Amino acid sequence: MTKNYALITGSTAGIGLEIAHELARRGYNILLTARREDRLKEITQQLIQDYGVHADYVAADLGDASAPEKIFNFCASSNYSVTILVNNAGYSINKKFHETGEEEEEKFLRVLGIGVIALTKRFIPEMLKQRSGKIMLVSSLAAFAPPATGWGALYGPVKTFINRFGDALNLNYRSHGITATNVCPGFTVTEFHTASGMQDAMDEVPSFMKKDSKTVAKGAVDAMMKGKSVWVPGILNKLIVFLCNTLPTSLVIRMSSSLAGGRYE
Repeated sequence: MTKNYALITGSTAGIGLEIAHELARRGYNILLTARREDRLKEITQQLIQDYGVHADYVAADLGDASAPEKIFNFCASSNYSVTILVNNAGYSINKKFHETGEEEEEKFLRVLGIGVIALTKRFIPEMLKQRSGKIMLVSSLAAFAPPATGWGALYGPVKTFINRFGDALNLNYRSHGITATNVCPGFTVTEFHTASGMQDAMDEVPSFMKKDSKTVAKGAVDAMMKGKSVWVPGILNKLIVFLCNTLPTSLVIRMSSSLAGGRYE
């Protein structure tokens, strides 16, 4: 018997983990995918125990070109119907562009960009058959901001691309009952910055600009369920987006330099 599931990528920590908890709390069956199988197993058992939902996992590295097919085949062979797809997996490269090899940049683009496309392409046909589906694309305020130093030359551009991809999905599939929500958090307290070697910069960001991952996850799920095209958490972050879209880039950079931990130095 086929069961409906929410599939969350990058679900062993941070926003992805909190989204898994939030969806399970609402009664959705959960499919987790990330690289660390030990963590996946532990979290799966916890979700089953805490919320009484069905949960399963598949270990996969979206930096590997074969990962989307592996994830899709796992779902198909298990008769899991993915009605909610949360494309959350991501990281940043804390190096200058000239210091990274092409292979490193290609893997980065697979995780944050190509893998998102590949998973969406595989799961959207079933959503079309059911005339129902929710897709979340975890993007960033960096999609609206000028490119920054120390965060990898491709991070902001690929997030901007993801936002446009979400717009295209809505344009083409909203009339078929499928919505895509671009979630654009600002500075969120997770393992992301430590894993990317950027914790020092994060520590310099004023506390009033930071949000916790649980709050972001709840708001993101609410926005997805309502079919919102874009969701930015908090009045301050919404103001930042507005300023990025209206003020000259040079002025945005000057203002950001005093608030964002030296991103523009």
